Amino acid sequence: MIRIGCHLSMAKGFLALARDAVSIGAGTFQFFSSNPRGGRSRAWDTADVLAMKQVLSEHDICRFVVHAPYILNPLSPDPDKRAFALARMQEDLGKIRGWGGMYNFHPGCRMQQGTSEAADILTSHMQTLLEAAGDTPVLMECMAGKGSEFGASFEELGEVVRRTGDGRAGVCLDTCHIWDAGYDIVHDLEGVLDAFDRHIGLERLRAIHLNDSMNPCGSHRDRHAKLGEGRIGFEALLAMTRHPALADVPFILETPNELDGYAREIRWIREGKIC
Repeated sequence: MIRIGCHLSMAKGFLALARDAVSIGAGTFQFFSSNPRGGRSRAWDTADVLAMKQVLSEHDICRFVVHAPYILNPLSPDPDKRAFALARMQEDLGKIRGWGGMYNFHPGCRMQQGTSEAADILTSHMQTLLEAAGDTPVLMECMAGKGSEFGASFEELGEVVRRTGDGRAGVCLDTCHIWDAGYDIVHDLEGVLDAFDRHIGLERLRAIHLNDSMNPCGSHRDRHAKLGEGRIGFEALLAMTRHPALADVPFILETPNELDGYAREIRWIREGKIC
């Protein structure tokens, strides 16, 4: 069975988040560890977390992703900003340790630094995070390649994964991002997955953000669209969810939707058609 869900808000707490997931038929979900654009990290209510876990257990929602805030840049040329990013991510991992979820972050912008230097910094960053992770997989997300973003190529992410040398280090693939980065999943899905396997390893693919794109392949712009309303199209995205090499990977929608829209898209993917 396809495990598909979406990004959910934790603004009303964890129990409300779990109930939202159940209400739309989600088999997985994602949430931000704190405000994605900034702000302080706040303490989580233990009773609320336990209530969430109970609901998830009752409905077999056992795999989910905690997403780091966008504001964090592990590759900042400012050492204080790099240290801040590392500290916030370590704090997040301490909170979710033992939950059975996964932790995902954007590799960041390397600014004037070269790709080799960026890979060195990210490898060190990953190794430090894994010391705090326990059994939680730590994922870097494939990026679209805006400006100096690191991770728009499988080679870049694969280099960090190999240097890290830890089975908990993985990758989250975003369909909009890789399309915008130039990977043509519409006409050559097999070739794209083969390239991922060669440079990173399909066993390292732990989650997929399932998004359509407003832009043509190779645009490097990163603009998500609802399923079937973008340049990738519904059929190509559906094909990914049906690919045997991805059968065990959770799919998470990050399309521009509210709960009712996510419920429709989850139903469409499960039923294999827009209805």
